Amino acid sequence: MKSGYPVARAGQTIGLLGGSFDPAHAGHAHITREALKRFGLDRVWWLVSPGNPLKAQGPAALDRRMAVARQVMQHPRVLVSDIEARLGTRYTAATLKALIRRYRGVKFVWLMGADNLAEFHRWDQWRRIMESVPIGVLARPGDRTAARHSKAASQYKDAQLRGRDSRLLARRPAPCWCFLNVPMVDMSSSDIRARGEWVRQTH
Repeated sequence: MKSGYPVARAGQTIGLLGGSFDPAHAGHAHITREALKRFGLDRVWWLVSPGNPLKAQGPAALDRRMAVARQVMQHPRVLVSDIEARLGTRYTAATLKALIRRYRGVKFVWLMGADNLAEFHRWDQWRRIMESVPIGVLARPGDRTAARHSKAASQYKDAQLRGRDSRLLARRPAPCWCFLNVPMVDMSSSDIRARGEWVRQTH
């Protein structure tokens, strides 16, 4: 499904990987495949954001980022979606609230890299996010200490699910989060932009 709202039925477990995907790359695809397998998800939706509120410079045009994302992530159980633009939401908390209301009975899991967990307390209404859906954290290359000792990890220490129980995450009530160490692809969107391999087209 390449346009409109995604289709989901009650009882499905769906991982949500949000971001600007500016541009999408093999690292995104890799953690998506790992999340499907390690968290036992039925589907993963890539939520290509209209813009990241934590970044001062706007991303490339949404339709271009969507097109590249679909080239990078070709998997029968993964959907690249512009649902945030359709919902009119920019912050994760608002997006989750709208999705939970729209998709009754669907079990959502928010997916993020360990680098996001390190700064998760800067997100708008981050505690509401933590208490709305289970969260799956996948370790990325580099120092993971900042993520493990982050404000969010410390405050929700008792809600952490052991890695060996990761396939239970989607069925657990929030707050619940799981930190997984997985083989990673050492690649980032910012590196691609820095090397000049991705020319922004904002209009």
